[in-house]
Amino acid sequence: MLSTLLLVCTLFVAPPPESTRAGLIDVHGHLSPSAGERIKKLMDRSGVKVLVNLSGGNFRRGMRENIALAQQLPGRIVNAYNPDWDEIDEPWWGLREAMALEAAVTQYGYRGLKISKALGLYLRDRNKVLIDVDDPRLDPLWEKAGELGIPVSIHTSDPKAFWEPRTPDNERYDELEHHPDWAFGDKPVPSREALLAMRDRVVDRHPLTTFVLVHFANNPEDITYVDRLLNTYPNAMVDLAARVPEIGRHDPKQVRDLFIRHADRILFGTDIGIGPRFLMLGSTGGDQPTDEDAATFYTTHYRFLETHDRQFAHPTPIQGRWKIDGIGLPEAVLKKIYRTNAIRVFGLPKK
Repeated sequence: MLSTLLLVCTLFVAPPPESTRAGLIDVHGHLSPSAGERIKKLMDRSGVKVLVNLSGGNFRRGMRENIALAQQLPGRIVNAYNPDWDEIDEPWWGLREAMALEAAVTQYGYRGLKISKALGLYLRDRNKVLIDVDDPRLDPLWEKAGELGIPVSIHTSDPKAFWEPRTPDNERYDELEHHPDWAFGDKPVPSREALLAMRDRVVDRHPLTTFVLVHFANNPEDITYVDRLLNTYPNAMVDLAARVPEIGRHDPKQVRDLFIRHADRILFGTDIGIGPRFLMLGSTGGDQPTDEDAATFYTTHYRFLETHDRQFAHPTPIQGRWKIDGIGLPEAVLKKIYRTNAIRVFGLPKK
């Protein structure tokens, strides 16, 4: 009887006040430089103070426009540098890109380096051979990021279901029908496990560089793995971007304990994409979302983190037909995930 009463009290405990989200930082966005007004509107409506644009471009493509976007919304947009993969076969490529990263940070205010999943899955050398995630040609970039004190947000691999047959039995079938090129099970690419192992070797090899392993280390299907990863590598962080649907399927007590145990290592991120006539809310497919959908997208993230609600719709329906459970984190933990961890990792002003 007592245990039942305690459970009921836990489930209906009041969520933290909204002031807990003051100064919230979303560390995982993809922004179109021509959508400044819409970006500000959606940020203000959802309570996002700062948004890290992981599509900040490079000196050959997109950088000028993204610098202008950050100037249009001063203090609200933080850009991350994207490597220029052209001429990667040349022996000087690593040094060139390390110098470009340094210039982006020291001269143009960039605060991160973003590596997309193309590394390991799509990028090939002049001989058409896939470039491994732990290819030594990238070592100068990892080392320069550590020297500059900026994080590397790295996307390696993809959901487990993307390596399974693309049939109606696949629980991510709806998403894969819209994105058949995301189905890797029958393609000549490394296994998911091999890709994650490559990435982890990079993290291990560069202990002075902070790596944000986006999408909850891209293995939210196995949170025991994520727990072990964070215990093993002090220089590793994870963000939540586009993986709350997976994280929220686990036993909420187990998830809550992991978040509290690693409160200093988890960053709030959503994988929102904003253009003048385009929205990505963690993924794409089906009807184009509205600004109202974007507001719901954020409030569902807050509901997952702040309440003990059970079996409610997750933020990105195209990612699977299941419900999630809230984990009701303490206010002190929420403040770290929403703000202070990002300030520390990205070197942002406290005000």
